[in-house]
Amino acid sequence: MTSVAGSDRHLSPGKRPLGHRLGGGLIALAALWLLAATGQAQPPSQPSSEDRPEVRVMDLRGAIGPAVSDGFVRALEDANRAGAALFVVRLDTPGGLDKSMRVMIQAILDSRVPVATYVSPSGSRAASAGTYLLYASHVAAMAPATNLGAATPVQLGGGGAPSPAGDGAEPQADDKVEDNASALRRKQVNDAVAYIRGLAELRGRNADWAERAVREAVSLTATEAQAQQVIDLVAPDLDALLARLDGFTVRDGDAERTLALTDYRLVELEPDWRTRFLAVITNPSIAYILMLVGIYGLILEFSNPGFGIPGVLGAICLLLALYALQMLPVSYVGLGLILLGIGLMVAEGLSPSFGVLGVGGAVALVIGSIMLMDTDLPAFRVAVPVIAAVGVGSLALTGLTVRLAFKAHGRPVVTGGDTLIGQDAVAANDFGPDGNGQVRAAGELWRATTDEAVLEGETVTIRRRDGLTLHVSRKGDKP
Repeated sequence: MTSVAGSDRHLSPGKRPLGHRLGGGLIALAALWLLAATGQAQPPSQPSSEDRPEVRVMDLRGAIGPAVSDGFVRALEDANRAGAALFVVRLDTPGGLDKSMRVMIQAILDSRVPVATYVSPSGSRAASAGTYLLYASHVAAMAPATNLGAATPVQLGGGGAPSPAGDGAEPQADDKVEDNASALRRKQVNDAVAYIRGLAELRGRNADWAERAVREAVSLTATEAQAQQVIDLVAPDLDALLARLDGFTVRDGDAERTLALTDYRLVELEPDWRTRFLAVITNPSIAYILMLVGIYGLILEFSNPGFGIPGVLGAICLLLALYALQMLPVSYVGLGLILLGIGLMVAEGLSPSFGVLGVGGAVALVIGSIMLMDTDLPAFRVAVPVIAAVGVGSLALTGLTVRLAFKAHGRPVVTGGDTLIGQDAVAANDFGPDGNGQVRAAGELWRATTDEAVLEGETVTIRRRDGLTLHVSRKGDKP
């Protein structure tokens, strides 16, 4: 007899029990429902954040110097590595150093990422070096109520006006100096004109006005700059600028490219620790103070060896100052005067000259401090209050040294054989008929002479010294 268990699988589908057929249908319907629900719940595909165009924004405020240049170049290189769609520079500057400006422009010209320089917010300016940056950028934009221009290079190291002598006049010595200064000035201006005209031709901007900005120091408002094709756009804020740049064609020499900024991702860049550190030590006043602290620290360490702290602190400060000064426009004449002044004041302390060396050193230090930075840019000169404080401090130190020298000169001698005069001594033996004998004074045995009879053990008074012989007299009886 056949067992009933497991016999259902031998039945034909039509002969299977009703419960089995209903269960299978329900399972199939449930599977179809889940598939439909999953399909309806799947959202439409969205681009990931990595697929969205990235716009990086960097603020440049104040004078353009080594710290600003270094931070800008590193940020732009990072944007190129990341493949950003656009690099925006919000600019507000009165100008800066030629070397730092050229480093930034070279980075812009080498960049694969388009650079948009945007003079913003309203009330900002792109004067002097800022005008060159605008001309070098792929996109030049300004906010309303901003200005650019005045791009004449500031003369370095002094100079003079053209010689007033006529063509037929015999040039004098002063005229030759002025002619040399004028020639140097013309070279600087002509070099700057050629540089900015080259940038204008590369970007297809108004080269004639750029030359006037250098030669005549003219300036333009944002509206005038757009009308004269000096800049590309005027936009009230960053969002408006980026909206107008979507689909904008930028020129890079003979090549052109179109910006695609739909659904862009904005990345605001902040100065890193390196940029902040460089901004501190490359401040001319800070670099000047670091140099003085370093030099005085080493002098103090060498004059009092073994203490350690002045030497270590001085070496660190001096190295930081040297690093900062090699990045700044330093006048070596000014630096030499500072070193001479410090040397004279140290000489005053070691061999007092009653103020002659000290006062001369203070004067040399002040003059050298004024001449230290070889530029007329206010942002890159040592602050006058700092120079005044150093000068007053140097004169006070010289006065203190002279005062101590005078006090020491008026005091009695406290070292050497002359200090024995007026002190008591004890006879080491009986003085002979010729008045010669020996006494003990200051723990030493001295030859002595006297006109009186002196016995061993008597106390005598030293009256004077003649070489290694003391002249004594009796003070009292034998104790």
